[in-house]
Amino acid sequence: MLWLVILVALAIPLAAVILDSPVVRAWAGRGASPEGEVHSGAAEVKALAARVESLETELETANREIAQLKEGHQFFQHLLEDPAARQAAAAKLPKPQA
Repeated sequence: MLWLVILVALAIPLAAVILDSPVVRAWAGRGASPEGEVHSGAAEVKALAARVESLETELETANREIAQLKEGHQFFQHLLEDPAARQAAAAKLPKPQA
Protein backbone atom coordinates (compact mmCIF):
# COMPACT_ATOMS: atom_id res chain seq x y z
CA MET A 1 0.00 0.00 0.00
CA LEU A 2 2.84 2.36 0.82
CA TRP A 3 4.36 1.74 -2.61
CA LEU A 4 1.12 2.72 -4.29
CA VAL A 5 1.04 6.04 -2.42
CA ILE A 6 4.67 6.72 -3.34
CA LEU A 7 3.98 5.82 -6.99
CA VAL A 8 1.00 8.22 -7.16
CA ALA A 9 2.97 10.94 -5.39
CA LEU A 10 5.78 10.65 -7.95
CA ALA A 11 3.42 10.36 -10.93
CA ILE A 12 1.75 13.71 -10.30
CA PRO A 13 4.87 15.91 -10.81
CA LEU A 14 6.03 13.66 -13.65
CA ALA A 15 2.70 14.17 -15.47
CA ALA A 16 2.92 17.93 -14.87
CA VAL A 17 6.41 18.07 -16.41
CA ILE A 18 5.36 16.01 -19.44
CA LEU A 19 2.15 18.01 -20.05
CA ASP A 20 4.06 21.29 -19.72
CA SER A 21 6.69 20.30 -22.30
CA PRO A 22 7.06 22.27 -25.56
CA VAL A 23 6.25 19.19 -27.64
CA VAL A 24 2.87 18.70 -25.97
CA ARG A 25 2.11 22.43 -26.18
CA ALA A 26 2.89 22.46 -29.92
CA TRP A 27 0.77 19.36 -30.46
CA ALA A 28 -2.14 20.91 -28.54
CA GLY A 29 -1.77 24.26 -30.34
CA ARG A 30 -1.97 22.82 -33.87
CA GLY A 31 -5.69 23.52 -34.16
CA ALA A 32 -5.52 26.99 -32.62
CA SER A 33 -5.31 30.25 -34.56
CA PRO A 34 -2.67 32.90 -33.78
CA GLU A 35 -5.15 34.60 -31.43
CA GLY A 36 -5.56 31.36 -29.52
CA GLU A 37 -9.10 30.67 -30.73
CA VAL A 38 -9.98 27.38 -32.31
CA HIS A 39 -11.70 27.80 -35.69
CA SER A 40 -13.82 25.19 -37.31
CA GLY A 41 -13.42 24.36 -40.98
CA ALA A 42 -16.92 25.65 -41.75
CA ALA A 43 -16.13 29.11 -40.39
CA GLU A 44 -12.99 29.33 -42.49
CA VAL A 45 -14.88 28.23 -45.60
CA LYS A 46 -17.57 30.88 -44.99
CA ALA A 47 -14.90 33.56 -44.55
CA LEU A 48 -13.17 32.50 -47.77
CA ALA A 49 -16.49 32.41 -49.64
CA ALA A 50 -17.28 35.95 -48.50
CA ARG A 51 -13.83 37.12 -49.57
CA VAL A 52 -14.15 35.46 -52.99
CA GLU A 53 -17.57 37.06 -53.48
CA SER A 54 -16.12 40.46 -52.61
CA LEU A 55 -13.24 39.98 -55.04
CA GLU A 56 -15.63 38.88 -57.80
CA THR A 57 -17.72 42.01 -57.29
CA GLU A 58 -14.62 44.21 -57.47
CA LEU A 59 -13.47 42.37 -60.59
CA GLU A 60 -16.82 42.94 -62.32
CA THR A 61 -16.65 46.64 -61.45
CA ALA A 62 -13.11 46.87 -62.81
CA ASN A 63 -14.15 45.08 -66.03
CA ARG A 64 -17.03 47.54 -66.56
CA GLU A 65 -14.70 50.50 -66.03
CA ILE A 66 -12.15 49.03 -68.45
CA ALA A 67 -14.90 48.56 -71.07
CA GLN A 68 -15.93 52.21 -70.64
CA LEU A 69 -12.32 53.33 -71.00
CA LYS A 70 -11.97 51.25 -74.17
CA GLU A 71 -15.11 52.86 -75.65
CA GLY A 72 -13.81 56.33 -74.85
CA HIS A 73 -10.42 55.52 -76.31
CA GLN A 74 -11.99 54.19 -79.51
CA PHE A 75 -14.15 57.32 -79.79
CA PHE A 76 -11.18 59.66 -79.43
CA GLN A 77 -9.05 57.53 -81.74
CA HIS A 78 -11.81 57.75 -84.36
CA LEU A 79 -11.96 61.53 -83.94
CA LEU A 80 -8.20 61.84 -84.33
CA GLU A 81 -8.09 59.67 -87.45
CA ASP A 82 -11.12 61.17 -89.27
CA PRO A 83 -10.98 64.97 -89.69
CA ALA A 84 -14.57 65.11 -90.99
CA ALA A 85 -15.86 63.41 -87.85
CA ARG A 86 -13.74 65.78 -85.75
CA GLN A 87 -15.31 68.81 -87.47
CA ALA A 88 -18.81 67.35 -87.07
CA ALA A 89 -18.18 66.75 -83.36
CA ALA A 90 -16.79 70.27 -82.98
CA ALA A 91 -19.87 71.69 -84.69
CA LYS A 92 -22.13 69.95 -82.14
CA LEU A 93 -20.32 71.60 -79.23
CA PRO A 94 -21.90 74.79 -77.87
CA LYS A 95 -20.12 78.02 -78.75
CA PRO A 96 -18.50 79.83 -75.83
CA GLN A 97 -20.14 83.07 -74.81
CA ALA A 98 -17.81 86.07 -74.69
